[in-house]
Amino acid sequence: MKPIIYAFLFLFIIRINAQENITYQKPSKEILDLVDVPLAPSVLMDDAKSVMVFLYRDAFKTIAELSEDELRLGGLRINPITNIGSRTNYYNNIKLKSLGSKKAELIQVSGLPKNPRIANISWSPDQKKIAFTHTTTNGVELWVIDIATVSAKKLTEANINANLRDAINWFKDSESILVKIISNDRKELINTAEAIPEGPTISVNDGKKAQNRTYQDLIKNANDEHNFEQLALSELHKISLNGTSLKWLESAMYKSISFSPDGNYVMVSTIEKPFSYIVNYNRFPSKTKIYTKNGMEVATVLESPLLEELPKGFMATKKGRRNISWRSDKPATLIYVEALDEGDPKKQVEYRDEVFQLEAPFTGNGKSILKTINRYSGIQWANDNTAIAYDRWWNTRNTKIYIFNPSDTTQKPEIIEDRNYQDVYSDPGSFVSKRNEFGSYVLALDKSNNAYLIGDGYSDDGQFPFVDKFNLNTKKKQRIYQSTYTDKLEEIYNYDIDKNQLLVRIESPSEYPNYYFRKLRNKKLTQLTSFENPFKALQDVHKEIINYKREDGLDLSGTLYLPVGYDMDKKEKMPMILWAYPREYKDKSSASQNTSNSNEFISPYWGSPIYWVNKGYVVLDKAAFPIVGEGDEQPNDTFREQLVANAKAAIDAVDKLGYIDRNRVGVGGHSYGAFMVANLLSHSNLFAAGIARSGAYNRTLTPFGFQSEERNYWEAPEVYYTMSPFMHAEKMKTPLLLTHGVADNNSGTYPLQSERYFNALKGLGATVRLVMFPKESHGYRAKESILHLLWEQDQWLEKYVKNKK
Repeated sequence: MKPIIYAFLFLFIIRINAQENITYQKPSKEILDLVDVPLAPSVLMDDAKSVMVFLYRDAFKTIAELSEDELRLGGLRINPITNIGSRTNYYNNIKLKSLGSKKAELIQVSGLPKNPRIANISWSPDQKKIAFTHTTTNGVELWVIDIATVSAKKLTEANINANLRDAINWFKDSESILVKIISNDRKELINTAEAIPEGPTISVNDGKKAQNRTYQDLIKNANDEHNFEQLALSELHKISLNGTSLKWLESAMYKSISFSPDGNYVMVSTIEKPFSYIVNYNRFPSKTKIYTKNGMEVATVLESPLLEELPKGFMATKKGRRNISWRSDKPATLIYVEALDEGDPKKQVEYRDEVFQLEAPFTGNGKSILKTINRYSGIQWANDNTAIAYDRWWNTRNTKIYIFNPSDTTQKPEIIEDRNYQDVYSDPGSFVSKRNEFGSYVLALDKSNNAYLIGDGYSDDGQFPFVDKFNLNTKKKQRIYQSTYTDKLEEIYNYDIDKNQLLVRIESPSEYPNYYFRKLRNKKLTQLTSFENPFKALQDVHKEIINYKREDGLDLSGTLYLPVGYDMDKKEKMPMILWAYPREYKDKSSASQNTSNSNEFISPYWGSPIYWVNKGYVVLDKAAFPIVGEGDEQPNDTFREQLVANAKAAIDAVDKLGYIDRNRVGVGGHSYGAFMVANLLSHSNLFAAGIARSGAYNRTLTPFGFQSEERNYWEAPEVYYTMSPFMHAEKMKTPLLLTHGVADNNSGTYPLQSERYFNALKGLGATVRLVMFPKESHGYRAKESILHLLWEQDQWLEKYVKNKK
C-alpha cells in the first residue's frame, strides 16, 4: 500500500504547488496610493460655449457589479434584469457651470436619482435640456435635466430597453423624446443552463467562403436565438416632458433611430431573421424604413440580408446600398453608398465606391453625386455647392480628401490631399464644423469661403498643435495659430470663427489637464476648470522622450521615466520595465515618426507601468515597436526579427544613458503586446522576466487573420507558425506572468489561449504563473481585480527583475 500512499501524497503536493487559492490582494502602499484616487470629471459643453457640464464617475467598478446577471448574445453583453449593457460605464453625479459670469461656480444638479447610475447622455436640439438614463436594480428610467433651473426629473418608470443601444432620441421641438420601451410581446427568457436540449445544434455551408474572424459572445443555439429576440424587442414611444407616453411604433427589434435634420422624418432600422451563429448582430438581416415624425410609414430604403460571407480583405464590403445617413445641410435628404467593385478589394476598378443622394419620398434610386478612388469613409457637408469627402485604402495606407460640388456632377471633384494616413507629420488636421439651423453639424465657413483645420502638429521637433485657414477657392493655406509651448502641451478642441476663439486644454507632466478659452486676437487665456493633480507623488519624476536607432537605421523613440528621487549625478543602475505594443507599417518613413510628447501629464491608469517609478524602477513606456513591410513585402514576414531588433535597440539606448542594469530588465504588454512579450522571451535573451496580459499565443486558433494580417492560415502557414509562441514553447527559459479575464470578449483572445499556453509551458518546465480574473473582459474593470493585478505584477517584478539572482 505504501507506493500508492506515496503516489497520492506526491500528486497532492504537486496540486498544492500548481494551484493557489488566494483571495484578492492589494499592492504595496507606494502603488496603492497612486491607484485609489478620485477621478476628475469629464466635461461637456453646449455649442454656444455658455454652459459646462461636469460628469463624475468612480475609477473602477466592483466585482459585485461585474457579477450581476449577464447574457452574451450576438456580440452583446446584456443584463437581462435591467435591460442595458452589462458592462456599461455609469456616471454618479452631474454639476453645471455657467460660463457667462466671471464668478461662475459649480452648481449641483438637484433632484438626481438616489445612487445615480447615469448613461446615454443627450442634449436636446435647443440645448436647453439634457436627457439621460438611470439604471435601477430592476430596469432603466428616463430622466431630464433643465439647464435653466439646474434640476432633474424622472419621465418614465424602469421600462426602457437599452439592450441594442440608441435608446433615446429627441424630437426636434425639444419637447418630447422617442424612446425604446420594453415590448409587451416579450416572452419569458429561457434559462439555457437548465433547459433540456430538444436536439443538436447544426451549422451548414453550401460551398461559399465565409472567412470571418473568431468573434466572441455569439448566438450558439435555438435557446440563445429565443433570448436574443426577446431582449431585442421594443416598442417605440413618444415621451413628452410632462411624462405622458404615446405609442409611436409597434413591437420590433429596433436597432438604430435617426431624425432628419428638419425633424420631419425618422429613419428606423430593425433587425430581422434569420440570426447567425458565426457573426454578431450588426451583420444580421436588417430593414431600414423612413417614417414621418408622426409615425406614418413613408418608404423602405434598405433591406439587407444576413451577411456571413464577404470577399477576403480588410477593405471588403457588402454589395448594394450601405452607409445610409441624412445629409446634414439639407432638411431631409438621404445619402447612401454602393461598391463599384462588388465589395471585392481584389477587383481592379477605376473607382471603388459611388455616393448617391435620395430625396423625399425616398423611393427608387438616388442620384449619383460622387465616385471615390478608394473605399468611401465619409463626407463633411457645407452647402449646396460645397462638400468635403474622404476615402481610405488599408493595403496601401492611402487616404484622399476631395472637394466637390454635390449639385453639379459635371464638375470633377478635386483631390486636395493624397497621403499615407500613417504619416502623422503630414496630417493636415480636421476641418472645423459648426451647428446649422437644423442643429446638425456642417463645415464651418467664413464669409470669404475659408474653412479651418485643427491639427495635432507632430513633427521631428515635437508637437505643436495648430489652426490653419484654408481657402476653398484658391486652395491656399494660412496658419493663424500654432502652439509655442515647449514645456506644456496645448491641445486644441474647437475654433469658434465668429468669436475668433479657441477651446484648448493645457497640461504638463505635473499639471493636471485643464480647459481654457484662448482669444486669437491677443492670445489671452481664460481658465474654465481648475482640476488638481491627484498624483502628487509623481510630480517631480523625470520624464523625457528618448530617440534612438534600430540596427537597420530605423528611427525609434520611447517615453522614459526615472524612479522617484533618482540622483542624476550619481546615476545608480536601476532595474527597468519596458512596455510596448507592436504596430504594422508599409513604409519606414511613417514607422520612424514620433507621436509621444514629454509634456503630457503623468497619469497612471490600471494597465500602466508608470506606478513602478515609485518603487525604484526605470520605465520605458510606449517604446516604438514598428513592424515594417514595404512594397509587396508584408510586415509579418519578418515579425520576429523586427520585434527583437526593436527590443534590443530600446535596451541599448537606455543602457547607453547609464540608468539601468541591463541584466535586470522586464518586459510587459497587453493583448497584442502580450503576444509580443511571449515572442520576445522565446526568441531572445534580453529580459529577466515578462508580463503578458490577455494575449493570444496560438495563431492557428485565429485562422482567418489577426491584428493587421489579412492572409489566412492556409495562404501563409509559415507566418502563422513562426509568429505563434505556443509553437515555440520549448524555447521559453524566462519567467513569464500570464493574466487573462475569464470573460474576455475580444476577437481572437479567448481565455483558452492563455490556459493552453500555460499548460504547454508548464509541461515543458518553464517558470510561469497564470492568473485568471473572474468576470473580467479584455480590459479589466473591477477594483478588486485591478488591485490584485498590480499586486501580482509587483510580486513578479520584485522576485525576477529587481532581485534577479
